[in-house]
Amino acid sequence: MSKHDKKTKHDKTKEDKTPKDETNEDKTETRSWLEVELADDMDEELEQEVDDARVPPELRALLETHEKTTLDRHTYFKELLRLQGELVKLQDWIQHKGLKMVVLFEGRDSAGKGGAIKRITQRVNPRSCRVVALPAPTERERTQWYFQRYVPHLPAAGEIVLFDRSWYNRAGVERVMGFASEAQVEHFFRDVPEFERMLVRSGIILVKYWFSITDAEQQLRFLMRIHDPIKQWKLSPMDLQSRVRWEQYTKAKEDMFKRTSIPEAPWHIVEGNDKKRARLNLIAHLLSVVPYEEVPHEHIILPNRVFDPHYERHKLPATLYVPQKY
Repeated sequence: MSKHDKKTKHDKTKEDKTPKDETNEDKTETRSWLEVELADDMDEELEQEVDDARVPPELRALLETHEKTTLDRHTYFKELLRLQGELVKLQDWIQHKGLKMVVLFEGRDSAGKGGAIKRITQRVNPRSCRVVALPAPTERERTQWYFQRYVPHLPAAGEIVLFDRSWYNRAGVERVMGFASEAQVEHFFRDVPEFERMLVRSGIILVKYWFSITDAEQQLRFLMRIHDPIKQWKLSPMDLQSRVRWEQYTKAKEDMFKRTSIPEAPWHIVEGNDKKRARLNLIAHLLSVVPYEEVPHEHIILPNRVFDPHYERHKLPATLYVPQKY
């Protein structure tokens, strides 16, 4: 057999293709491009899911006995996208009607507050839905009226503000860790119901969530943070103390519920052991708080680009570009 008679597998495959196959290939390429564009919109959520699933080697054996979620990924993503679409409609409605909403996120350390906040803010307009996570008060702020440093962050008409921890620090960490005296705590409990009633009377929709997890679940999540360099920044000295003082935090929480869950702004407890269910349940509940409708928008037409036949684009220096390493 001459070398001209020999055919590689690649050459034979090319010859065996029919025009119909080539057409299907073109369609596949076009469809793949569209799928890539749509999938790109989900990358952030997928990255976060991968991050949640990263398991340090030291904890693999422990996780074998850990109760896993019964919610399959397909159902979770389908419901998450549907609920996030409704959040966009809710935001539109709040802007359309000039409403004001404040949502407080409190709870046990590592209970999933941050993950829930990320899913709420993931697809809404950040200009009118913002997160407030204040650091420890400064020396000057410690001399102010306790609620003073929170007031500037309250919403104007058409805005949603999510407080990742709030004025309830005084009823929790400040009380348990001794940063506030019992007299200051008692003063807070007398003031906070009226403060929140004032907010509601001013037209603010106030929603308060407490994220709850079990002792064993918190221990596992803390161990994950200790052994995972990417997550160690989440672990503060106050978090470590929350393990030591678990029962003190429990008593403080129960007292807080008893004295601050008022008809105008009741507490809502989110069971957080299953992160996926907790996120979906919270968003579904938040959507039920405000009756809303879809706001009609004008039909958007993309205008044609204006071309200048006399414009000549100049070549930019290569040093201006970020190196293409990937």
